[in-house]
Parts: sequence; structure tokens; C-alpha cells
Amino acid sequence: MRTELHVPSDLQFLSVVENWLLESLKIALPEQVDWSRQSNRLRLVLVEAYSNVVRHAHRDQPNLPILIRLELKGRDLYLEVWDHGKGFDLATYFPPAPEQHQEGGYGWLILHRLMDKVEYRLQ
Repeated sequence: MRTELHVPSDLQFLSVVENWLLESLKIALPEQVDWSRQSNRLRLVLVEAYSNVVRHAHRDQPNLPILIRLELKGRDLYLEVWDHGKGFDLATYFPPAPEQHQEGGYGWLILHRLMDKVEYRLQ
């Protein structure tokens, strides 16, 4: 199964994005997944990725579209988020230290903790 969603860069569409992901997976995997356990993890991953694009890559440019692609291959789930931002230099990212109580910078850390593999490509 492969599906995709084109959505504006606007956090008002966050519930649309979440519902699209979860409903698509429920259709493709109706009885195979413990949804009470997995839906929150998947929702958090997508919310982090989508909101980072809106707030950082497309900052103040709500007219730029975001493409979200979902693909299931056997037991593997692939989730891609495509944007039109200028990119982010991962060499400048340092995970937040718990004692610093900083407000931002947790998205990349969350993605890596919840997913088996995370890739970032600037194209």
C-alpha cells in the first residue's frame, strides 16, 4: 500500500495530517496492529516532522505545500515528509541536555527514539 497527502504549511491542518495517517494504516492493517500502543507513537512522529517543516523550513510561507508519503512493504512502514525549505545542517544540531530545560530541539531526538531508522536528505 502506498498513499500520499499534499497539505498546506499551516498547523491548522495538523488534525487532517494525523487522521490521514492513522486512518490509512487502519484500512491497510485492520487487525494486525495493536493500535492503542502504536497510534500515539506514529502520531507523535508525524506531528514532529510536519510541525518542524511548518515552523522552520516553511516559516512564514503557508503557500508552500508539504508532501507526506506513506508506504507499507510487508511489515515495514515508510513515512516521508517532503518540503521546499532551504535545508538544515545536521552538523550544527546537538541534542538537548536534560539539565538545560531548553524549549526546542527535541524533534530530531524524538524521531530517533521512536523510529527504527531516520534519514534526512537535502535535495
